Amino acid sequence: MSGKRRSGDKSALIVIKHDGGEDAEHHGGAWKVAYADFMTAMMAFFLLMWLLNATTEAQKHGLADYFSPTASLIHSVSGTGLPFGGRTPFDNGAMVSDQGAMSVMPANSVAPPDPDEDDSDASTEPVHPNSLQNSGLEQGTASGNAAVAGPQSGIQAPGGGPALTEAAAPPTQAQTAGLLRAEQEHRQAAAFQEAAEQIRQAVLADPQLVTLASQLAIDVTPEGLRIQILDEDHRPMFDSGSSVLLDRAHALLLKVAPVLAKLSEGIAISGHTDAAPYRGGDKSNWELSTERANATRRLLVEAGLQDSRFRSVSGNADRDPLLPADPFAAANRRITIVVLRSAPRN
Repeated sequence: MSGKRRSGDKSALIVIKHDGGEDAEHHGGAWKVAYADFMTAMMAFFLLMWLLNATTEAQKHGLADYFSPTASLIHSVSGTGLPFGGRTPFDNGAMVSDQGAMSVMPANSVAPPDPDEDDSDASTEPVHPNSLQNSGLEQGTASGNAAVAGPQSGIQAPGGGPALTEAAAPPTQAQTAGLLRAEQEHRQAAAFQEAAEQIRQAVLADPQLVTLASQLAIDVTPEGLRIQILDEDHRPMFDSGSSVLLDRAHALLLKVAPVLAKLSEGIAISGHTDAAPYRGGDKSNWELSTERANATRRLLVEAGLQDSRFRSVSGNADRDPLLPADPFAAANRRITIVVLRSAPRN
C-alpha cells in the first residue's frame, strides 16, 4: 500500500514501517545476576543477625577480640581457645540469651616444662588452641595418673566479660620430686607387704613350725618392715641368761632369711628382755639383749644376707617392752628385725 494519501479518498490508511536493523536494543538475563547478588546479600545479612541473636555478650566480646589485630589477648587461651567459647548455636542452651560463656580447661592440658629453663623462673605460658582441642578436650579430666596441673588463673576479658582461663604452670622441681617420692614409697610399701606374706606362708607351710606361728609377729611401721620373734611361756627362743639360739628360733630365722635376701634395704636388729634382772656376774640385761641381737645377725649372714646391709645391732634391755602393763611377760623377751625404709631420693 502506498504511503501517500490519494486526493479525494478519505478512508485510505497510512502505514509507516520502521526497520530496527542490527542496532535494536536487546533485553537479556543480566537482571537475574543482579537479583541473585541481592538475594545472597540478604541471606548473609539475615544469617549475621541470627548469629548475633544466638550469642551472648561475652561471646561477642571474645569474637571481637579474636579478630582484633591489636588486642593483647588474641594469643591467649579463651575458654576452649575457639570463638564463642567453643560453642555453636546447636549446643544445648546456646540459644538462651543470658547463658554465660562456657569455659573448659582440662586439668591435664598443661604446657610441657622447658628443660633449659630454671624452675625458679618458670612462668605461665599460654597453650595453643589446637593443642587444647586435640588433647585436652578429647581426653577430659581423667587421672592421674596422669599429668600434674597447678592452679589456674583468670584474666578479665575486655568489656566486663567472664575471666579467660589460662593454662596452669608446668610442675616445679619440688612437685616432680614429691611425685617421685610418693611413687617410691608406694612401691616400697607393696614390696614390704609381699615380703610379710611370703614369710607367713613359708612358716605355715612347714608342719614343724606351724605351732610357732604365734611367736612370729610381722607388721609395717613408719620405720619399715618389722619382724619380731617372741618368747612364749615354756617356749623361749633362748635359754635363760643365754645368747645361744634354740632350735625353734634357728628354724624360724631360716624361713625369714631368704625373703629378706630378696630385698635391698638396710636392716636393724635389736634385742629385748623382760624386767627380770640378770643374775650372776657383772653382766646385765643390756649386755644380754645386745648379745642376742648380734647372734641373730650372725645367723642371718650365714643364711645368705650380706653383712653390709646391717645398719645397727643394739640391745634395749627392758626399756622398750612389748607389753608395758606386764613388764615380766614372756612376750617382752624378743628379737626385732626391721627392714628400714629407703631414704627418699631428691
